Amino acid sequence: MLKPLQDEVPPVQSGQSPYEKMLQDCLRGELRVVNAGLPQSQKRQSKENKLFYLLNEKYPHVVCNDGSTHLFKKSELEYLASMIDTDEQKALPLPMLIELGANQAEAAIICEGKVEEKVISKALNMPVTCEERRIRIYKPQLALLRRKFKTTTVYVFSPKIVA
Repeated sequence: MLKPLQDEVPPVQSGQSPYEKMLQDCLRGELRVVNAGLPQSQKRQSKENKLFYLLNEKYPHVVCNDGSTHLFKKSELEYLASMIDTDEQKALPLPMLIELGANQAEAAIICEGKVEEKVISKALNMPVTCEERRIRIYKPQLALLRRKFKTTTVYVFSPKIVA
């Protein structure tokens, strides 16, 4: 199960005004709503969401938290597969998560291992670095990445991006 990012909203501080407490409660609720379409898991532990196994499905997909189905385009899966070797295909969880926060000039790809770093680096044709489990990219890079990986990436809305 994906860790809900809405839980990353800072806890209510004892010295906060009632207005600040109400804003934090609203933010938690809103993030739950906008993130409802996230996959139940990236299938990190299981085989079925890894690129290698999705390539062999007739209709590659994952089930989302709200019960809907997220489908992957075969052409995107094949493009991803062409970038990495078989062992890396077995390690790449899909969809890749793109975290959007309050700073609209940048985003972060959640990165659990070197394979995500390699894929993003090749897709953007530039070196990238994973720091604190995130690869920071800027708006033009995000547009390029989403053009290439429309169905193999999903947005996660967060109150902030971890720096």
